[in-house]
Amino acid sequence: MTQIALGTAQFGIPSYGVANTSGCLTIAEANRVLQCAQLSGIDTLDTAVAYGQSEEVLGQIGVVGWKVVTKLPALPSKCADVAGWVDAEVRGSLGRLRINRLHGLLLHCPGDILGPAGPEYLSALDTLKDSGLVDKVGVSIYAPEDLDSLFALRRFDLVQAPISILDQRMIHSGWTRRLAREGVELHARSAFLQGLLLMPETVRMERFPCWSNIWQIWSDWLNHTRLTPLRACLAYALSVEGVDRVIVGVDRVAHLEEIVQAATADLPSLPTWPEWIDPILLNPRLWNPV
Repeated sequence: MTQIALGTAQFGIPSYGVANTSGCLTIAEANRVLQCAQLSGIDTLDTAVAYGQSEEVLGQIGVVGWKVVTKLPALPSKCADVAGWVDAEVRGSLGRLRINRLHGLLLHCPGDILGPAGPEYLSALDTLKDSGLVDKVGVSIYAPEDLDSLFALRRFDLVQAPISILDQRMIHSGWTRRLAREGVELHARSAFLQGLLLMPETVRMERFPCWSNIWQIWSDWLNHTRLTPLRACLAYALSVEGVDRVIVGVDRVAHLEEIVQAATADLPSLPTWPEWIDPILLNPRLWNPV
């Protein structure tokens, strides 16, 4: 399952994911998850400086030989030495991960390169590639329109974007086709909307009643197709042309085993969503569940 990448936010953030009730993985459980992933053919790990102790946990377990993608945090305001900050952050991540090279380095806050520090920031990223510390540099975005201004500056090597059976904006905007055409590696995240699409219907309705019309469509379609939410979400994300990796986060080995087993499903159809879907629903940062 090389098209699946393992997200490791749960390795370092206790409350990551709206459906997370178990907190951070212990190092022992994280180790078992990595072993299971490796045996399943997964070769890519996604982490970030902002994911708490995730990089340290991965480094303690040992991730030499994996394709590791991490993300830089927001650029400090009034940073006097952008190149020095970028270099120090990357070397810090490499030290915590205990590896010598990153497969990918993403900007968690890509808007940083649109400001006055942008040219120096981009130059620092190029220097990292030239030095051999990073194979690919890219951006982590929240909406496809973010790419319009970013790719006006330069072509990036790697893009991470939300793509799910509910959130098809990357496809409809034409960006998945453009990135594939330009040879840009695309990683899809939020295939489960942080677990929201996998929740029991009653729990989802209770916590997010404002989108009850969406949940009813989802429930009716699942009943009609007889697919589980997990199989449906994975089948869609894995079927999107141009997606190189689908990032999944897990909180236990059994969860990863379920994902690997479910990744072979086919989609007989797609739900008929409303023409307009509340953008707040598609951005977990904006959720305010009751």
